[in-house]
Order: sequence, then C-alpha cells, then structure tokens
Amino acid sequence: MSPPLTPILSVAGLVKRFAVRGGTVQAVRGVSFTVGPGETVGLVGESGCGKSTLGKTVIRLLDPDEGTILLDGADISVLSRRALKPHRRRLQMIFQDPFASLNPRSTAGRIIEEPLIVHEVGAPAARKERVAWLMQRVGLRPEAAGRYPHEFSGGQRQRIGIARALAINPKLIICDEPVSALDVSVQAQVLNLLGEIQEEFGLSYLFISHDLSVVEHFADRILVMYLGHIVEAASRAEIWARPLHPYTRALIGAVPVPDPDAAGKRRKLTVEGEVPSSLNPPSGCSFHPRCPFAVEQCRREVPPLRAVGASGRLVACHLVEGDAGGAVRSPADAAG
Repeated sequence: MSPPLTPILSVAGLVKRFAVRGGTVQAVRGVSFTVGPGETVGLVGESGCGKSTLGKTVIRLLDPDEGTILLDGADISVLSRRALKPHRRRLQMIFQDPFASLNPRSTAGRIIEEPLIVHEVGAPAARKERVAWLMQRVGLRPEAAGRYPHEFSGGQRQRIGIARALAINPKLIICDEPVSALDVSVQAQVLNLLGEIQEEFGLSYLFISHDLSVVEHFADRILVMYLGHIVEAASRAEIWARPLHPYTRALIGAVPVPDPDAAGKRRKLTVEGEVPSSLNPPSGCSFHPRCPFAVEQCRREVPPLRAVGASGRLVACHLVEGDAGGAVRSPADAAG
C-alpha cells in the first residue's frame, strides 16, 4: 500500500473576522481541510455562509486572524506581502464575476501577460508567445489579444480569467463560483475546459459553489459550510448517496431533478428561515434554529467536526452516531 500523498494545501483552524458598526462579523470560524495533488475539493453552502471569504483568505487576498495555511508545507499565513510573492506562483484564483475581475482598461493579452510580468517570467517576445498559446488553449483566438474585456461575451471573459490563472503554471487554483454568472449552456463548456486543463496541467482545485448539482459532477470530495463552519466533509459519492448532516440533506433536497417520477419519490428535508447573521450567530450548533431535529444539547454546545463510520467521513452534529462496527445513524435519514 503506497503512503498517502502530501497535501498541496493544508488549512488548520482558520478564522476571519470583520469589524463592523455594531460588532464583529465572524465570517470563517475555525475551518480546517486539505487539498491533495490533482484533487478537486468542492466547497458548498448557501450565500452568506463564508465560502468566498474562506477562498480569499486562503489565497491571502484577505489576511487571516487565526490559523495556518500550509502551501506545499510552507506556512503562508504569516508571510509579508513581499515574502508571499514567490508562493503566489503556485496558487492562483478564478473569480466569480468574469467582468469585474478583469481590468476594463487592459487588453485581453495584457491581462493574461500580467502575471508573467509581475513574476519576471521570460522575455517580452516569449511572453507574447505564451499568451497566444494560452488563449488558444482556453478556446480564444490569439488575434483577439488586442481586444478589451467589454468586447467579449461572459463565457469568453471567464476564459480570459482562466488563461490568466494558468499563465505561471500554478499547482492549485481556487475557483470561486466560476460558472454562476454564466448561461447554463456556457457553464458546461467552462466546466469541461476546467476538467481538461486539470488533467493536462496536473492541477488541484478548491471549487467554491452554491450549486450542489455542479459540484456533484466535478468534485472528488465535498465540504459543506454553514455560517463559517464546515459541518460535513466526505467523498462526493458518500455525500450524494447518504448525507449525514441535516443541512447537507436539505441542500441536496433542493437540487432540481429532471425526472418528475424520481423527483416525486425523493423525500426531502425542508428547513425554514434564512441563514442567521454572522454578526450575532446562534449559541451551540449554528444550524439549530432551522433544524427540525434540534434538541437542548444542540442549543447549548457547539458540535465538533468528528470522524464517523468506517470511511472516517467528518460531520459536526450531536445527533449523528457511529459504532465500533462502522455503522452510522443520522437524523437526516428520516428525510429519506
């Protein structure tokens, strides 16, 4: 049996807070996870749960308040901007909005070339060749390098963002809702492109999305986030076949099913209300105000993220139980 591969990314106890009028927003609260070589880890949850903040903190667009971020074993959470620069070559990001993330005053070619300039990679002629190759690789005509972002469609703009992220050969790309702003027909094309370049370049992805149906077809493992916490972490197959946390069950139940007969047979777990404010989160389990199974312990105590079952999947729920034989009992099973 071969030893487990060392993670490309290892995050431990990550905390991010924002001081606002009236108090402190606790956007990310003690999050820990890893991303392995060539792996796609999906990060899912409702809007406002802290997904994008987590991604921006991992890449150090935001500074963490607590915790560690190990990139290839180096702790980048404590580095100054100057010391961080060489590490940024291994870690890049594709943003949600393919228009706002591109400089409207720069041409497509210049946008893609900029990381090469910043990191002093190659002579000008070699950089131009690299830009032309990247544009062609992501499905854009190299002769369009002189055009500006507003002259491209949304899908084409996102391809420019992908080419920019690839420019300096990173090992890990954080994809922050990369298809949510695109038409459905274009989403599939962009997802296929991301899959192709992952295999070609040996990339790892942290893929952030509110859409479980997208993550289902793209991720190897899935992290479910709620109000700054990871509440469940397991393989894609485990999450989809049998979600253990009630919140995960509710998310999957909200995914549309194309087959009306199958949709009618699926029993859903419905939760009411909105995600509570991060400014004043609930005591105990953050999900207890919306959980139909909550008991007094849920209101008092924060459930730890712990391994349950034979596979060692992680879940933060007082009511999920596992025995020595690997069997697991979950209140979410009552939903079907």
